[in-house]
Amino acid sequence: MLENEANPTISKSTGLPRKRFYRARAHSNPLSDSHFPVPISPSHVDFSLHYPQFFSLSCEVGCIKKVQFADIGCGFGGLLVSLSTLFPETLMIGMELRDKVAEYVKERILALRTTNPGQYQNVSVVRTNSMKYIPNYFEKGQLTKMFFLFPDPHFKEKNHRRRVISPHLLDEYAYVLEVGGIIYTITDVEELGEWMKTCLDNHPMFEALTEEELQADPAVKLLCTATEEGQKVARNGGQTFQAVYRRIALSL
Repeated sequence: MLENEANPTISKSTGLPRKRFYRARAHSNPLSDSHFPVPISPSHVDFSLHYPQFFSLSCEVGCIKKVQFADIGCGFGGLLVSLSTLFPETLMIGMELRDKVAEYVKERILALRTTNPGQYQNVSVVRTNSMKYIPNYFEKGQLTKMFFLFPDPHFKEKNHRRRVISPHLLDEYAYVLEVGGIIYTITDVEELGEWMKTCLDNHPMFEALTEEELQADPAVKLLCTATEEGQKVARNGGQTFQAVYRRIALSL
């Protein structure tokens, strides 16, 4: 408690970091050159630093767990926190370009681990540009779920190349997703929703989930409620547009 009283960035009541000290621009330019370390390949990423409890257990049984969920542009980490308890044995990571926001998520996870012993050990965050470096972090067919929640719409046509869902980026996502892995997208911008759905419809390695599959998937229920952006849309009575697709084998 004395430490929290001395540190104004930490809430005295919850022990969690205060968002107002980590605010940043709503979006960053993904095509700009940012300065942060980038691993040469997935084998150069030391995930034991992210999940020390899981990796100590893995060493004991001789089986190293791998990250299976990736939240692209994770924002303040709301989805990650919700997924962490829903899938407690699955390693998941948020990828965020904005340095202050990534730092907030890191501090949030550390605080949750402290106040909830044994929980939130399966979730972490990394500051990186996922539009450039996805293959540097994940092996072929490693991921089972990828989330793209309320991405920057980049309204101007000349900036559509900055959109995180595009035909050429779907090639990379298909590479790191296992067959049967799922991409989840949601936005409150109708035009962007149509864009993402069209990109996925036109890609030969993705097919839409059926309505029955959507209803049975617990992750789908979090798309509107787990993030700060989704909660804001709900408060304002806004509409959302989802596209949830499965990675399929390429037909020859």
